[in-house]
Amino acid sequence: MLLAGLLAATRTQWLGALGGFLVESEAPMPAEMVVVLAGDQEGHRILRGAELVLQGYAPKVLVSGPPCCYGAWESESAIDFAVRHGYPRDWFIPLPHTAKSTLAEAQVVLPELKRRGVRRFLVVTSDYHSGRAARVYSRFAPRESFRVVAAADPDYNGGAWWFTREGKKQVFVEWAKTVADWLGI
Repeated sequence: MLLAGLLAATRTQWLGALGGFLVESEAPMPAEMVVVLAGDQEGHRILRGAELVLQGYAPKVLVSGPPCCYGAWESESAIDFAVRHGYPRDWFIPLPHTAKSTLAEAQVVLPELKRRGVRRFLVVTSDYHSGRAARVYSRFAPRESFRVVAAADPDYNGGAWWFTREGKKQVFVEWAKTVADWLGI
C-alpha cells in the first residue's frame, strides 16, 4: 500500500521521465543532407526537413519511404505533401524501399548517403522516435557525423503524454520497440 501510494504521489515525475527518455532532439548543424525517416502519416517530419533546408542547414532532403497507401511510396507522398505546402520539389530526393523497421531503414539510408558522398547529415523523425533513431544510427555511423532533429508531433507531449489517447499509444508502442531493440528482436 505504501508503494502504491508513493507511485501515485510521484506519477507525474516518473511518467514524465518515461516519456522524456524517448526524446533525443539535438540542435541542427550544417550538413550535406537532411534525411527524413519514414513513418509519419501526418507530414510533421517532411515539413521539418524542408524547414531545415529553408534555414540553410543543408541543400537537399533525402526522403525515406516504404510502400504506403494504395500502391504509393511513402517517400513520394511525403514529397507531394511538402510541395503542396509551398516547398520546391527539387529540394527532395525520394528513397523508396521495403524496410519495415528503423534498423532496416538505416541499413538502406546509410549506404545511399555513402553512395552520394554525404559525410554529415541530419536525421529528422518524430520527437517520440528520436531517441531510438539516434541509438540505431549510432550503431552504423560515427556520432559526430549526424544529429537527430525532432519533428514535434502535436499528439505527443513527453511531460504529459498520459492525458491523451494518442500520447498513450505512442509511448506504449515506442517503448515496446525500444525494448525489442535492446533485446535484439
